[in-house]
Amino acid sequence: MPLEEVFQELEARGMGGVIAFLTGGDPTPEATPRLVEAAVEGGADIVELGVPFSDPIADGPTIQAANIRALKAGTNPLKVLRMAEKAKRRVDAHIALLTYYNPIYRIGLGRFMKSASRHGVEGFIVPDLPVEESAPYKRTAESYGLDTIFLATPSTRGERLEEIIRQTSGFLYLVALHGVTGAREKLDPITIEALERIRRRNRDRPAVAVGFGISKPEHVRAVIDAGADAAIVGSAIIKLVERNLGNLDGTAETIKAYVKELKGAASLRSPPVHR
Repeated sequence: MPLEEVFQELEARGMGGVIAFLTGGDPTPEATPRLVEAAVEGGADIVELGVPFSDPIADGPTIQAANIRALKAGTNPLKVLRMAEKAKRRVDAHIALLTYYNPIYRIGLGRFMKSASRHGVEGFIVPDLPVEESAPYKRTAESYGLDTIFLATPSTRGERLEEIIRQTSGFLYLVALHGVTGAREKLDPITIEALERIRRRNRDRPAVAVGFGISKPEHVRAVIDAGADAAIVGSAIIKLVERNLGNLDGTAETIKAYVKELKGAASLRSPPVHR
């Protein structure tokens, strides 16, 4: 099922979605498929699988540490693709990859996209690829049936926001705050303001998923009630991995229970979103 259809199904059921982020290879390449399975069993509609990178400029300390653990465990981009494939053999998972552009460039755009498609990846999030420079990338991704998921921030406005909305496919990733990833205690009011602005400017918009700083069921509830189609939760899940290093079964069960809580907060939405 393409990512767009995931959101169509959620909307038809009157539900919001949960996207769970895991760093591929954290704590080991062998563990990742099991953790993807746990997130999906907990109710994650999409799993965002991060390709570890030595300089993850958009990420805070929690995900930076996960990148280091994964790299020390011998993870590389092609291994992450194999993890995605193994996960999809275990469970009916929809997987989008988050990667910085450097690994794609080094492997080769066509080679990486072809391999991603063969391994069951459905879309890509590339935080450091600006929409203005994305045309060759997007053409290649489309040729292999892969979604290009662009990011917008609370300060993205005007023609640039319109261009991002036009070019994104699968869903639009709305960064909830200024700064890097990391769990926060409270949801910033600018998140709701940015979400409302996007919805006003784009009646026929793609689905919008809100990420960065979302860590509690009440955060999920708030963004869904404000009109988001899904909430993205990353650092809080990575912290569960960090706290249970060496105990894969315990980590999996903890992630499953946590995602189940988040999904419960997204299950009933009001008001419904019309696109």
